[in-house]
Amino acid sequence: MDFGLSDEQELLQETVRGFVAKECPSPKLREIFEGQDGYDATLWDGMVKMGLGGLVVPESYGGAGLELLDLALVVEVLGEGAVPGPFFGHSLATLALTLGGSPEQKERWLPQLASGEALGTVALGEDNQAWDPAAWTAKVSEGQVTGEKAYVPYGERADLIIVGVGGGGLVAVTRESSGLKVEPVNGVDRTRRLARVTLQSAPCESLPEAVADRVRDAGLVLLAADAFGGASKLVSMAVEYAKTREQFGQPIAQFQAVKHRLADMITEIEPARGLYWYAAHAFDRIPDEAERAAALAKAHLSDCFMQLARDTVEVHGGIGFTWESDVQIWFKRAMFDRTFLGAPAYHLERVAQLADW
Repeated sequence: MDFGLSDEQELLQETVRGFVAKECPSPKLREIFEGQDGYDATLWDGMVKMGLGGLVVPESYGGAGLELLDLALVVEVLGEGAVPGPFFGHSLATLALTLGGSPEQKERWLPQLASGEALGTVALGEDNQAWDPAAWTAKVSEGQVTGEKAYVPYGERADLIIVGVGGGGLVAVTRESSGLKVEPVNGVDRTRRLARVTLQSAPCESLPEAVADRVRDAGLVLLAADAFGGASKLVSMAVEYAKTREQFGQPIAQFQAVKHRLADMITEIEPARGLYWYAAHAFDRIPDEAERAAALAKAHLSDCFMQLARDTVEVHGGIGFTWESDVQIWFKRAMFDRTFLGAPAYHLERVAQLADW
């Protein structure tokens, strides 16, 4: 079996990488996340024009009709650049509708989401860290949903919110719905803004197919991909800094202890690439393996990202803790990736349960 990427997938990554380098360099990145809501319309419009808003949307609805692996490859590049914006939540919303929406719901929303005319997001988590669909408490009655959802990516800007409800279902709520209240909340990661969503008898439409677990698993894979991209960036930052920072008349990269630290960092991240590749592949091609692979990829890669963020700070020394250093941007992104949709320990426990351990 060939585990390499196709020419088309490599081209996709390089195209997005070129876009990120041009449109979201470090000074621009800081400009965006220091703004009021961490959103840049020009950057998002550029991503949509590249077709990134509808990567997994079927071609019949105006999308690219690609698979989760292709989407994850894009997310890896966005993680490298710590690109801010609503891509993560929007992608999961399009996937939820693609997998579980009715023909009428797909016809109404997917073309708008793919074209960027509408922005989507997902509201899955709750205050008690209930990431498991079986633990959701929002209630649906007679076409109305009541409950509170926390940690909603770019909820204040979304035109369509896919909400997780009790029993493991999903419902669609529009921005115009009465009974919908969205409040921005402060989060540690300035590149991805969150909101609290309160629903009080808000009109909703249920997605007819039970795909909440699938959407959750896709989110885990995308977080793993983002973590791999971010961790790779941190390693390159640590190596470059060690080459230029001098102590005792020579670059610190010449000292054996630093060499060992950098070598350990590289060997820690590179083999992990296959974890998220396989999890994304299993999502579309090996259903029996998908849940376990997604949980394992998220647990390992988010932990790896966090550890490499700490290591990069140590290589940089005191400056690594400062606002002026870019290291803090990826450090905070690592904190988000580690906790969103569940911490590593939670998913490792799920892996053990799925294996009947």
